[in-house]
Amino acid sequence: MKILAIDTATEACSVAFLSDDKVEEIFEIIPRQHTERVLPMVDSVLQKSGVSLSQLDALAFNCGPGSFTGVRVGTSVVQGLAFSVDLPVIPVSSLAALAQQAYREGQHQQVLSSIDARMNEMYWACYQKKNGLMKLVGEERVSKVESVKVEGNWHCQGSGWDTFQTELNESKSVSITSSSLACFPHAQDIAVLAADLYKQGAMVKAEDAIPTYVRDEVTWKKLKDQ
Repeated sequence: MKILAIDTATEACSVAFLSDDKVEEIFEIIPRQHTERVLPMVDSVLQKSGVSLSQLDALAFNCGPGSFTGVRVGTSVVQGLAFSVDLPVIPVSSLAALAQQAYREGQHQQVLSSIDARMNEMYWACYQKKNGLMKLVGEERVSKVESVKVEGNWHCQGSGWDTFQTELNESKSVSITSSSLACFPHAQDIAVLAADLYKQGAMVKAEDAIPTYVRDEVTWKKLKDQ
C-alpha cells in the first residue's frame, strides 16, 4: 500500500509517504508559507521515495479542524493532485492525528486532543488506543474550556493545552495527568490512520474531499434546535 499524506491545517506543514510499514516525512513549522512550500515538499518526498503520483494507491489529507485558511490549502492541493492522476482521497481529522502522535511518541493510550480555536474556545476530542491505532470516543467538539467534561485520566496533546493549560489543570470536569507542549499534527500520523481507513474502504472522490469545520457544524446544529 502506498499513500501520500498532506497536512497544512496548523502553523506546521508536512508531507509523508507511507509504503507498507515505512514512512518518509518532511515536517516544517512555517506559518503563512504553506501555499509556497507544500508542493515542493510533495515533489521532494516522492523523489526521495522513488515513486510517482500515478503509482500511489491513495492520497490523504488533514481535513481539520484547524486554521480555516490552512485547511482550505490542504484540501485544494489534495484535490488537484487526486484529479490529475484519478486517485481516491482519505480525509483524516487533525485531532485524530494528534492522538496518534501522542501514542507514537509517548505510548499514551488515552488522549485528549486539543487545538486552540481562538475566540476563547478549543477544538477537542477524546481518543483511546485500539489495535495500535487511536480511535475516537464520542465526537469532535468546539467549546469553552469549562465545557470540557470527560471521565477518567487523560494525556493532553495539541495547541489547546499550550493556550488553556491553567484552565484545564484547574477544571474539576477533566483530569489531565500528562501533557505535551508545542505539538502540531504530522502527516506521518495522518498516513498511518489513512492506511487503516483505506482497508475499510473509507475513501472519497476528489470532488468530495472537503474540509471539516467543527465550529460551523456545531453552530448549524444549535440553530437547527432553536
